Amino acid sequence: MFRSTQRRLFSIAQKRTERKRRQGDDSFLDHVIIHVRAGRGGNGCVAFHREKFKPMGPPSGGSGGRGGDLYVMPTPELTTLSSIPKRVHGHPGNHGRGTWQNGRNATHTVIKVPLGTVVRELPRDDPRRAKDEWEAEEESLEGLPIEARRAKMLDSRWVHYPRYEDDNVHRDAFKQAEEALWREERERRWARMQRAKKPIDLDLSKVEQVVEDVDAPLALGKTEYLGHLIARGGNGGLGNPHFLSSLNRSPKFATKGHDGERVTLELELKIIADVGLVGMPNAGKSTLLRALTGGRAKTEVASYAFTTLNPVVGVIRVADDDTFEGELRDVHVFEETAVEQDRELEQGSEPEMTEEPASEPDTPSVANLDNFAIFESFRFTIADNPGLISRASEDVGLGHSFLRSIERSHALVYVVDLAGPAPWDELAILREELDKYQPGMSAKARLVIANKADLLGSDAQEVIEARAKLHQLETYVQREMGPMDVVPISAKYGQNLKRVVGLMQRYVRTARDGEVN
Repeated sequence: MFRSTQRRLFSIAQKRTERKRRQGDDSFLDHVIIHVRAGRGGNGCVAFHREKFKPMGPPSGGSGGRGGDLYVMPTPELTTLSSIPKRVHGHPGNHGRGTWQNGRNATHTVIKVPLGTVVRELPRDDPRRAKDEWEAEEESLEGLPIEARRAKMLDSRWVHYPRYEDDNVHRDAFKQAEEALWREERERRWARMQRAKKPIDLDLSKVEQVVEDVDAPLALGKTEYLGHLIARGGNGGLGNPHFLSSLNRSPKFATKGHDGERVTLELELKIIADVGLVGMPNAGKSTLLRALTGGRAKTEVASYAFTTLNPVVGVIRVADDDTFEGELRDVHVFEETAVEQDRELEQGSEPEMTEEPASEPDTPSVANLDNFAIFESFRFTIADNPGLISRASEDVGLGHSFLRSIERSHALVYVVDLAGPAPWDELAILREELDKYQPGMSAKARLVIANKADLLGSDAQEVIEARAKLHQLETYVQREMGPMDVVPISAKYGQNLKRVVGLMQRYVRTARDGEVN
């Protein structure tokens, strides 16, 4: 009865994870393509000054304001790209007004992205790319007769005084202004083509700060840092006073504002963590992260496969005496994985609900969590990544989504199931898939954690077999991977984690010292 109930619950859990995977888990997103469009400039104004005793005043139309630029700025407050809209439009500039009132420039738009985001501009031959401002205009003119094309182009570029549109197009002054406008557009199009030769490619892995000049004049003001410019806003149109000349004393036309730049960007989030956990599904990575953080890390640990669909980053804080914060929390037993539950079902035994660990942990010298910040001397981040399976480099399973998340880790840690039949075979698959995705990635591995040592039994014969399996695993690591630490642990009961934290701390210190030097 108990076995059938457990299997039924396990089947329900499997259906739940399949439904969750089909939904795409919108709470986390590490790859997105967005279409950005900077603000359009405001139109110039056609107006003439009127006041008492001056019925025929000079032209007084103001110019339009400049459209808002678009910036991208990294911020440590975000951890996913799901909050970024797929289409971002900048603010338009205000139109010019009479009595020489120029339109106000639009405010700039800042797109905030998480740290570790790579921003790339899609090339012109990419089918996912949207048309730029020039291509969009050409598309709107396709199929029109010549006269209709010219009328539409004039309408998108000029502002006319009421009832003077037909008269303006035949005047020599307007034709000269039109020629000057075409020359300016050719220069702008050439400049846009030159910028396209150097597409946007940003690696936003650090929060940049503007260093102010202490010798700058006090009245100069401070410049707010907005990030990296990705699209320029359009210039504002010119008011009719700009076309005043000795031959044209009453210009009755002005120009409209220019369109802002249109760019299609590919955003790719690569999790920045000091240590990345690499292992097969249900190797116990999530349980390990929960044990290291004392349950603070919001990882999902349940009795079904692929419980971790998205990377989860936890912070490990270490005191002067090598005590880490996780061992001070009043949590001793963590949830089981699907593999553990299957083994217990095969044995026909009910899962244990042990409240205490098998062995008492060492008594830390740090009193409690309240004053841990006083004794803290080092901290680093560790990422629990989705399980890796064979052919993940070919995007099988969670594939590239997993491999992308560990690409920037300072050190990689293999997590294998020591209670499994052949943990060395798991290591071979993990190493092969890492190198297929990015040659040399497996060289960042520093440690092999043999998890679930508590499942090997406590009888004398079982202990001998467990030691033999551990020795065989160590021999394989030394022979195939070179000098690398192998540490048996029990993440479920929090055993031997202090040694793991000490080794990780040493790897992270070495990596950070190398970056500084």
